[in-house]
Amino acid sequence: MKAIVYRSYGSPDVLRYEEVEKPTPADDEVLIRIRAAAANPMDYHLMGGAYLMRLMTGLLKPKPTCPGADLAGEVEAVGRNVTRFRPGDPVFGGARRAFAEYACAAENRLAAKPANLSFEQAAAIPVAGLTALQGLRDKGRLQPGQRVLVNGAAGGVGTFAVQIAKAFGAVVTGVCSAKSADLVRSIGADGIIDYARDDFTRGAQRYDLLFDGVGNRPLSACRRVMTPKGTFVAVGVRPGGRWVGPLPHLLWLFVSSWFASQHVAFFVASVRSDDLTALKDLIEAKKVTPVIDRTYALSEAPAAIRYLREGHARGKVVIKI
Repeated sequence: MKAIVYRSYGSPDVLRYEEVEKPTPADDEVLIRIRAAAANPMDYHLMGGAYLMRLMTGLLKPKPTCPGADLAGEVEAVGRNVTRFRPGDPVFGGARRAFAEYACAAENRLAAKPANLSFEQAAAIPVAGLTALQGLRDKGRLQPGQRVLVNGAAGGVGTFAVQIAKAFGAVVTGVCSAKSADLVRSIGADGIIDYARDDFTRGAQRYDLLFDGVGNRPLSACRRVMTPKGTFVAVGVRPGGRWVGPLPHLLWLFVSSWFASQHVAFFVASVRSDDLTALKDLIEAKKVTPVIDRTYALSEAPAAIRYLREGHARGKVVIKI
């Protein structure tokens, strides 16, 4: 089968389109014929090879690695312990090495594909959609009528966060560029802040929940526009340096939270079937729609990662297979 692999750390130029061995599912896994996958910031963080992150991926060079964590496709085969799926079922969810024609995924990391979406749209959901859902619902404890500010409202996670917050009954303000304002309004934002003209941390409005998908403002500044019992949910970080990657930003956020009266949460989304199904229900109810900026062929994955890394994608970047 064809897949994207890299055998050295570096820029997207290290990615190669090659023939590799087709995987075989374990007893609790599903083999998926992938129709589409999606790019995420973690792909280029791992590929970049910050030395601390190499503890997970290989100190001197990565194991032959295929990027990608989001996918949508059709079940090709199932392990003997799998009970929820059978060959031919359309599914979406999370898997390792998704930039390929086939991949294996644990049964509990998949759900039935939303009936009203294409495979490309479904592939855009898992990491970004779950980050927004779990960040707002679980970490932010969002309630109807609360005021929410989404920093990075036009991004892959931000476009889901705006829609999910509206579906939960919140009043939503999105921070984005002027060129993205119409998009963010179209998906439900009640108000827009153009980051090139206004610093959202100096506004008069106070927010019950600040959902930060960018990480470009210090927590101390963000606290100024939060209510006394407000919640700050951080899901976006700066790329960081060669040695420790985004770790300094995360450490500073953690230490700063000790001196904050408001609740502060940083987390990494967990891919699980029940929350994928919750997103599926919102999508089939037409309360949430994935936003796709660009679509690339599998052989064009280096260009897809390069575009995502520039930081100006509006919605998700999808790989069509």
